[in-house]
Amino acid sequence: MPTFTTLDVTDVRFPTSTSLDGSDAMNKDPDYSAAYLEIGTSDGDSGVSLVFTIGRGNDVQGAAIRALSHHLLNRDVDEVLSDVGAAGAAMTADSQLRWLGPEKGVMQMAIGAVINALWDLRCVREDKPLWRVLSDLSPRELVDLVDFRYLEDALTREEALGILERAAPGRTERIEELEAKGFPAYTTTPGWLGYDDQKLERLLCEAADDGFEMVKLKVGADLDDDIRRFSIARKVLGEGFPIAADANQRWGVQEAENWMNALRPQDPYWIEEPTSPDDILAHAEIRRRIAPIRVATGEHVHNRVMFKQLLQARAVDIVQIDATRVGGVHENIAILLLAAKFGIPVCPHAGGVGLCEMVQHLSMLDFVAISGSFEDRRIEHVDHLHEHFVEPVRLEHGRYLPPEKPGIGARMHAGSIADHRFPDGPVWKELLP
Repeated sequence: MPTFTTLDVTDVRFPTSTSLDGSDAMNKDPDYSAAYLEIGTSDGDSGVSLVFTIGRGNDVQGAAIRALSHHLLNRDVDEVLSDVGAAGAAMTADSQLRWLGPEKGVMQMAIGAVINALWDLRCVREDKPLWRVLSDLSPRELVDLVDFRYLEDALTREEALGILERAAPGRTERIEELEAKGFPAYTTTPGWLGYDDQKLERLLCEAADDGFEMVKLKVGADLDDDIRRFSIARKVLGEGFPIAADANQRWGVQEAENWMNALRPQDPYWIEEPTSPDDILAHAEIRRRIAPIRVATGEHVHNRVMFKQLLQARAVDIVQIDATRVGGVHENIAILLLAAKFGIPVCPHAGGVGLCEMVQHLSMLDFVAISGSFEDRRIEHVDHLHEHFVEPVRLEHGRYLPPEKPGIGARMHAGSIADHRFPDGPVWKELLP
């Protein structure tokens, strides 16, 4: 009977602030970072996961993950993996930790890290990537993973089961299509605010040459700069090419309206995070005022309840899930089902450290077993830090190719972890005073 023996968290940080990779209107000096979790078992297997931060957030995120260790250590591995949904529910219901949330912020992200690591371990044992493990579950097994508390005024268990059952007959064909064609992507690589115009133009040309059919630019620091940068992008990419914008929560309602009206001649495809991620009614009002420009949000939305309200309030045109923001695989399945119920496409947030590697599995599950569609769906791609992962994302002609190795995509090379461990890894020993 194997048991869980270790729960180790490593503070891994990459000094991306030195090159301004990741820079936007609100986050001007990001060091892309990961609170990296590895859970070990007595039979030598391990499951890994991570929570993405941009630096000192690792301090609090690591402590939150460690606070969950009593839910796993010394427990029977087979028992836990046979019902990962119950293990997640027990962590969410931990009354002494729930007071910090409930079901939001640092603690919910920590729970998500542990749940995701359990799925990684299950994938290792089944020798399959996560998207295949989940796609092989029956509709009833998938729906059993979802906590419908607080959701049933918008999505009942029976409705969710119906969505999954309607998609079930075409699963095999969609798996074959996914393996043959890949999943559509878009790129944010050209769009960071810290890049000069020459670098912007060069990266835009490279994106088009690489087959991407949509790019995204960061906006919100200076309107004249944004107009100039959007004009460059439109000139390079041509009329009708989708160019999205991302304000990273910069504005209030009136400023969002004014800014997007100024950009309207350049035909922005969507505006992402135009205002506070907590302000559902502001998103709805902005959407009303700037139509037909789309509104997208989700990377900082705390939980399935807020996504439910965004959809009920008709506040978004695009739902953006994140692999490490909410409570792991189960809560993201709930959000995918909510989006399917309301007919809203899901375009995940990625980039960061490992987010592309992880979230692609969820979009592929969405295509195979939930929505059954590629229409208006793209996974974000940022060309940073993939070389540090055992199975980095693979793209061809602007599309994600399905992962083949077992796991959730989060496993990093031991050398990368050692080199970038903060503050005593060799990379940081050179940089820190």
